[in-house]
Parts: sequence; structure tokens; C-alpha cells
Amino acid sequence: MTASPPRKDAVRNRQRIIEIGRTLVADGTPIQLNEVARAAGVGVATVYRHFPTPQALIEAVSVDGLEALIRAAERAVRQDDPWTAFRDFLVGVVDAQLLDVALSSVLSTPTATLPGTAHLLDELSSLFDKLFVRVRAAGLLAPGITLADMTPLMCGVAFSARMHADSQQQQAAAGRHYLDVVLNGIRTR
Repeated sequence: MTASPPRKDAVRNRQRIIEIGRTLVADGTPIQLNEVARAAGVGVATVYRHFPTPQALIEAVSVDGLEALIRAAERAVRQDDPWTAFRDFLVGVVDAQLLDVALSSVLSTPTATLPGTAHLLDELSSLFDKLFVRVRAAGLLAPGITLADMTPLMCGVAFSARMHADSQQQQAAAGRHYLDVVLNGIRTR
């Protein structure tokens, strides 16, 4: 027995809820599902049926950004120069986090709430593992730098850039500067 496709109104409601979530995340407003329901013009049960927790909604907001990072990681894996591939991908990660605040939350959370998000994060992690192993094998990382160091470092760079700059342009410049500092610190001399 196959499941019937979702009703058009259910698809529309889900998309409206995600758009409200995206606006709230971008504004830095904490997600309260009852308020999301009111803003979306749907019942509270409708919101909870699609997104049982605020984190689930944040994950749904981040899907486009995660998919873009996966495509960037796939391109990086195909690059010849291990350091350039590694650096360029990390620049993309920081830029993406500064453009999409939901990404920082999803990338820094130990476990995903939604199975689809977990799958995307696993795929992204697998690709980044390849980049990390390749740059490590090329002898380009300082001793003691581990794969586990990278997520907190990248989230920290994005957080610092967001906290110490006002405009998006200033945040991007600060993010690049802080990332350069980190990369200079982890690269073999």
C-alpha cells in the first residue's frame, strides 16, 4: 500500500510555517510554535504535526543551506589542491552561517531532530571527513588538530563575526578575518 501524496493545503501550510520560521530565525526571535501558528494563520496542531519542536522547525529552515554546503563540499572534494579545497570550503561554511543563522544552530547541535536533517548532516560530515583526511595526509595541518576541533572552530568564527559587526558586509569581512586567523593557527609551518 502506497501513501497518498500530501494535500495541497497541507503542503502550502508547511511552506508557510517554514517561511515564518525563516523570518523569526533571521530576526533573532526565539521560535515559539504557538506564535508561529498565529503568524501563519493555521491551528497550533497543524504546526506541531509538521514540527513537534522549535528545533525541528529550525532544521527545516536550514535545509536549503545544508544542501548548498553539500554541493560546495562535493566541489571541494574534486579540487586538486588539498589546502585550497579545505580553505575554500571553510570560507563557504562561514559565509553560509552568516547568511543563514539557522545553519549555525543546526551545525552546532549534537543530534538532529528530523531524519531528513540527520541524513543531510551525515552526508556533509562524510564529505568534510574526506577533505580533512586529505589535508591531514598532505601534512598541511599542525599536530594535534583533530576533526572534532573543526565544528566548534567554524561555529565560533561565525558567532564572533556576528557579534562584533553590525552590517552583513561587516560580518562577512570579520568572518573572513577570523577564519584567516584560525587557518593560520591550524596550518603546518
